[in-house]
Amino acid sequence: MRMSLTRTRQRSAQTTSRAASASHREPRRRTARGTALLLSTALLAVFALGACGGDDEAEVEPTAAPAATTFPAGSTMAKLQSGGTITVGTKFDQPLFGLKNLRGVPEGFDVEIAKIITNALGIPADKVKFVETVSVNREPFIQQHKVDMVVATYTINDKRKQVVDFAGPYYVAGQTLMVRAGESAITGKDSLAGKNVCSVSGSTPAERIRTEAPQAKLVLFDVYSKCAEALKNGQVDAVTTDNAILLGLMDSDPGTFKLVGKPFSTEPYGIGIAKGDDEFRTFINETLTAAYADGRYEKAYEATLGKVEPNMPKPPAVDNYTS
Repeated sequence: MRMSLTRTRQRSAQTTSRAASASHREPRRRTARGTALLLSTALLAVFALGACGGDDEAEVEPTAAPAATTFPAGSTMAKLQSGGTITVGTKFDQPLFGLKNLRGVPEGFDVEIAKIITNALGIPADKVKFVETVSVNREPFIQQHKVDMVVATYTINDKRKQVVDFAGPYYVAGQTLMVRAGESAITGKDSLAGKNVCSVSGSTPAERIRTEAPQAKLVLFDVYSKCAEALKNGQVDAVTTDNAILLGLMDSDPGTFKLVGKPFSTEPYGIGIAKGDDEFRTFINETLTAAYADGRYEKAYEATLGKVEPNMPKPPAVDNYTS
């Protein structure tokens, strides 16, 4: 009986010892588990911060525009918003305004102005289709509904307003002359007699130079980039169009050309749309006016034209004409 009691006490002591040992080990296990949890949390935080840093370094254009206004049923705005896509006519060869870059994506001031309008319609950026629209095609493309609007250094004038409507203007340029950098004989429009002067078919500058310099020999191409190449090669003596377009051509080939003389016209650039679509024209005008005030217009200018001419002109007041 004494032996049994002794063994019982021994087993009890061993049990107590193991319990005590386990109780000592348990905090260590909890500590180890806690350390592992903290380490995992820290690693996740590091990965999250790294991902955020990558987003900051490579800005990704959003694929969806913010929610837009609910438009009147049957309006062009409602149809475009419901369809979720829009086709915009613009130039593909005019640096600073409309130029197709090496990635095949149009860029420039006209393109940015178009994005302000399409974004206000609530159309995702990847659903905006830009179609090359040269000067002579602008009215036909609108009339034939090949495009929903044209933003392509498109001067507003009474002749064009007979067949299409315009929102804007959003920029005012002036016609002038570009010559080779070493040219000294041509100093302005009054020194063009007998000179080969290049412009673009269907453009306002081409029509105006016939009146301003009737003794000049007018050479016409379909795009201004061909005029610049002809000037560079000596095939023509001067190129005439709006100063803003010429600045873009000069920027793409530094040191090759220069501007001469004073501007001899006022060229208000507008957004061409279908004739009689008053609701759409009013919407675009209101969007432009809001963009002038909230900084979107300034941002578009600084990213494009501002690279050559940092002093942004005052945005022109839109023309809410009714006829």
